Amino acid sequence: MSGRKPSLATTAASEGEGTILFGGSGFLGPHILGRYPRMVSVGRTPPQTDNRHVAIESLADLDVLRDLSFDKVIYIIGNTEHHKLEKEVVPRGEPTAFDYHVVPLLQAMEQLKQYPIKKMIHFSTILMYGEENLSLPVSEEHAIDPYRNRYVTSKYLAEEACKFYAGWIPIVNVRLSNIYGPTSLRRPDLIHVLMHQILEHGEASVWSTRPERDFIYVEDAAHAIVRLLDSDYTGTVNMGTGTMTSVREVVSILERLTGARIVDRDQPVTGPLQFRCDTTRLRRVIDWEPEHSIEEGLAHTTTS
Repeated sequence: MSGRKPSLATTAASEGEGTILFGGSGFLGPHILGRYPRMVSVGRTPPQTDNRHVAIESLADLDVLRDLSFDKVIYIIGNTEHHKLEKEVVPRGEPTAFDYHVVPLLQAMEQLKQYPIKKMIHFSTILMYGEENLSLPVSEEHAIDPYRNRYVTSKYLAEEACKFYAGWIPIVNVRLSNIYGPTSLRRPDLIHVLMHQILEHGEASVWSTRPERDFIYVEDAAHAIVRLLDSDYTGTVNMGTGTMTSVREVVSILERLTGARIVDRDQPVTGPLQFRCDTTRLRRVIDWEPEHSIEEGLAHTTTS
């Protein structure tokens, strides 16, 4: 993990005091907790940070929260393997996207609404946006296509649940772009897949280097998320850099940093060839700019 500290002055807010985080053992969670030492982790698995951890067995039973003093919540529970969760046939006994993104959220918010919470952060996805008549950069007002597969539909239903519980809890719904950064976890995202291939085989391959995407480094996202906690904003907001980087450029940088060969298989890919978020709303709500260029972010990813 990068050791870069918040650029904000050390205050109770910037230290994460009064905030609990669900999902501290995943990818994004530890990066947030590592920057904000007074933030409390809540979940089944302790994070690999020094933050206090409160163990629970299930989101259906959060009675342990009665012993905590908190008024802000970051909720990062889910499964990012959208390609797997998009399959039309789910093997018997395997959880569906709804089991990951809808049921636990409803269980948690039904209990959290009893607390005097000032702000909750929930995570959705830029995959929500429809591809028809795509106009770049893509703003939060762009038409969505919520029913094209289980993964996207589960995220849409979670967003709708947030609208319902907004009657009790002020909620920011973050539509997160292509996030990347140091992690030991296996993740389905392009940069992480390439890194695992390089580490395991000494080389890698991509379907195509033509797509251009909005990549955001995990430490930059962590900083923005906590700034949102301290804002007056509620509703949906895109989180990305607002810029595009081609897969070809990512491949070139990774080859230079690692010395490994990455093969372009030049195969058809799904999704738009170009995508970048309109981050006007995000930058208006919080005083924030990404601190890492794609070159800096990839350098941290390959060396951490």
